[in-house]
Amino acid sequence: MRASGIDPIRAVLFDFYGTLARAVTWGDTHEQVFARHGLAFDAENWGWNFVGQTNDGDDHAEHSTSREAYVAWELDRLRRRARACGVGDDDLEALVADLHTASKTYTLKAYDEVVDVLAELRRRGLILAICSNWDWDIDRAVAGAGLEGLVDVVVTSARAGARKPHPRIFRHTLQRCYVAPPEALFVGDTMYADVEGPLAYGMSALHVWRDDMVGEPPPLPAGAHRAADLRAVLDLTA
Repeated sequence: MRASGIDPIRAVLFDFYGTLARAVTWGDTHEQVFARHGLAFDAENWGWNFVGQTNDGDDHAEHSTSREAYVAWELDRLRRRARACGVGDDDLEALVADLHTASKTYTLKAYDEVVDVLAELRRRGLILAICSNWDWDIDRAVAGAGLEGLVDVVVTSARAGARKPHPRIFRHTLQRCYVAPPEALFVGDTMYADVEGPLAYGMSALHVWRDDMVGEPPPLPAGAHRAADLRAVLDLTA
C-alpha cells in the first residue's frame, strides 16, 4: 500500500524524540539547578518553554550559521530568562553554564521496534532521514539511543535554521534525500510539527500515538495515518 497518491514512497523522514527514541533519564530540572546555586526560581518569569523563547515553526537562521553561533544563542536565551527571575551578574554565568549542561544531560533509548523497522526499510532500498527540532549535537543523542548508522540523513532545526513545521527544515531534509515531497512519508508524534506541517508541504504523514500516551489523540487531518508504533511504516511503504 502507498501512503497517498500515485507517487511511490522513496524516503521516510522520522521525528527523533518521542518517535524513534524516548528518555530514560534527564538531567536536573531548571528549579533544581537554581536551588543548587542557592537562588530562587521564578516559574512564571522563567516561562514554560524548555528551550527558551523559541517555538515550533520559528525561523532562527541568523543563529544557525555555525555550532558556535547556535550555542551562543542558547546561552543568551538562558541569561535573559535568568535575569527575568532576578539573578544578578555575580551569579549569572555560573548558573547559566550549569543550566546549559543540565539541558544536555540525558539517557535515551530507542523504542523496541525501531531498529528492526529501520533495518527492513533500508533493506527495501528506502532513504531514511531524521528531521528533528533538536540542538546542534543530535549525533550524540542518536548514538546514545543505539541508532548510529541506521539512517542516511540527519537534520536538526539548529542546523537548518528553522523549527518544524517551518518549510525550510522540510525543504533542507528533502534536498539531502534527493526526493520530492510526494515521494516522502513523514513519521512523528507531534500533530503540528510532524503531521500538519508535512502535509502542508506535500508529504504524506503518519501520526504515532503510542499506547502509553496520556489522554485521547487529537483529530487526524485528512490524508494522514495513525498507528501505535513504527511497524505501520512497513505497510505504508510496501
